[in-house]
Formats: sequence, C-alpha cells, structure tokens
Amino acid sequence: MRCLLTLTPNPSPKGRGEQSALTPGPSPKGRGEGGGRGAILGVIALSSLLLGASASTAAPADPLGQTPSWNPPTAAAVRDRAMQWLAQHKVDEAIQTKAQREIWDGADDAPADAQTLARLAATFALADPRAEKLVRLCAQTRLPPELPGQEWLQDAATPPLEAANLRLLYGRWLAHQSLFDEAAAALADLEPGDVVDPASLLFYQAVVHHQLLDRDAGLEAIDRLLEGAEHCPRRYVALAHLLRDDLKDLTEDSLDHIARRMGDIERRLGLGRAGEPVLRIEDGVIESLDKLIKKLEEQLQQQQCNAGANNIQSTKPASDSQLMGGTGPGQVTQRRLANQHGWGNLPPKQREEALQQIGRHFPSHYQDVIEQYFRRLAEEE
Repeated sequence: MRCLLTLTPNPSPKGRGEQSALTPGPSPKGRGEGGGRGAILGVIALSSLLLGASASTAAPADPLGQTPSWNPPTAAAVRDRAMQWLAQHKVDEAIQTKAQREIWDGADDAPADAQTLARLAATFALADPRAEKLVRLCAQTRLPPELPGQEWLQDAATPPLEAANLRLLYGRWLAHQSLFDEAAAALADLEPGDVVDPASLLFYQAVVHHQLLDRDAGLEAIDRLLEGAEHCPRRYVALAHLLRDDLKDLTEDSLDHIARRMGDIERRLGLGRAGEPVLRIEDGVIESLDKLIKKLEEQLQQQQCNAGANNIQSTKPASDSQLMGGTGPGQVTQRRLANQHGWGNLPPKQREEALQQIGRHFPSHYQDVIEQYFRRLAEEE
C-alpha cells in the first residue's frame, strides 16, 4: 500500500519577514525603481483564468449546523495587502497605479473567492518573474511537454503570502490536469488561514484525496469545507456532499477499492507515469486480489462443508418442499398396487369438494392437473 498525504495542521509560517494574508501590513513607504514593466503581461496571461472563475455565490448553511472554523477575508482587505506587497518589493509607482486600476478595480467588502486569488496572483507577477511564469503556466489548458519545477514555492525565503496563494493556484491547476499526486504535494499542509480563498483550498484538497483514495483525509477536508458552507460556491457544496457519500462507504481491499486503484493505474499510465509509484500500486492490487480470491475460496469450502452436513439422513421430514441433498442412487422399491374395490375413485360429491379445496389452497395449475388425473381414471374405467 502506498503512503498518501494527510491533512496535518500546520501553523502559519513565522520568521519570514511577512505577515499573514489576513493581517494588514504596515503602510507602504518609499518608492522604488525597477520591477520590470514586462511582468505586467502576466495579467493578460491570466485573463482566461479570470473568465473561468465563476462568482462565489454563497451556498445555504450546511445541515450539519457546525460552527465554521474558517472565514474568508474581504476582497478589499486582500487588495490592500497586495498593494502593500508591491510597495515592499519596490515596484515602480506607475505599475502600482496600473495594478490598482486594472487588477483591483471593483474589489469591495464581498468575501474573497477564486477571482480574488487570480487577482492576487496577477499582482505577484508584476514584481516576481517566477510568479509571472507560474501564472502563465496555470492559464494553459494543456500540459507542457515537460512540467517545470516549482521548488521556490517551498523555499523559506519566499514570502508566505506569495508562497501559500501561488501553491493553491498551482495545486488547483494540477488537479484540473489530473496530476493528483503533484497537486497533493502542492496543497499539503496549507491551512485556510494561509490563503485568500480557503473554500477552494479545502475543496481541492478533498478532490485530490478522493482521487488518491485517501478516505480519512478526504472526509476531514470535506467536513471542514462544509462547516463554512455559507462561504462556499454552491457547486463546491453540492460536489462535497457527493464526495462524502462516495468516500464514507469505501472499504479497503473491497472489489470497489480494487477497481478504483486499477483506474488510478490507468490514469497514471495515460500521463506517462510508469515508475516506482505505479509498480507499488500494481503490487497492492495483486495482493488485494489474492486476499479476495482466498476469502471466496474459504467461503465456498465452508458452504460445501455445510452441504455435506445436511446430507446426513434424518428421521424428521423436511419442513418445506425443497430439493434435498444426498448421495444415494435415487432408486425406490417398486410396489404393486391392486386396482380393485374402486381404489383412487371418489364419489362425485367428495371429488367436487376436493377440487374446491385445491382451488383455495393451491395454485390454479394444480387444479388442472388433478382434473386431468380424474378424467384419465374415468376413461380407463
């Protein structure tokens, strides 16, 4: 069995010279030079992502009635934090003004959502060429021939606000490309308080764990998502309920579990992943199949033993009409019955009463058989 990622609580990063995404930073001071005007093209590259991010229509409260453990910041608060981030990175004032006007126009006190995350990523692209490349990558609908590494997102030198939110952007894109292992690594240990769109974080963590058949971690992410259902898009809530119903009945080494792992192998091979992880999953499938076959053989053997015990003759007649087991030759002693004294014949009145009793207590075709029998006797006489 492979070792899958779990949702382990992780405290917010400290000591990186950056405050939390939800905490207003100090007022910007000074105006720097440089920053690269060409980096603002990342906003254009992100346009398709912005169009694909639907409005965060709040869903009704989840019937679980739990107190939400997370709350999204407002879009206006994220805008202010993004502008402070630009000032701290000494981006040219003209670019800051353009970002305020073109990227953050319309940001208000509404809860932050996927579009807010896309705006924040476009802001990072103005000052960080690495972020610009990542934003361009996540705007693509197809995988490149070779997936570039994003180790800098895990680097302690990367500001937490930038690292956490770009990891979410990247993990979501990886999940859309069916790269669930890579998505799990990108989203691992992220907490709702680390990002501006906690609903998307919990939803895609649930999706990734569901696809990787990590039942417990998937149910944990789904429950946390549904705690704040009023802050989630309706589609997230609807799909979360379906994922929970699907995961809660998943039993390890069952035929359903084996079939899903075989589907996961097919997905990996379709992506050109044929290395050690796939071999481990294949070995696990074979092992589970062996266990299942052995269990079925034991059940069959037990049934045969029970059938053999039932073949022992008993003086007690069978309680119901059924096929009885036995190993005898099936021969019976022949008896000659004398056809005299009207044996087998009934007076007409008693015969009619018998037919009526048959009609009341037995199926109709039995009555037809009995009538044919009596007619045959009458013809023989």
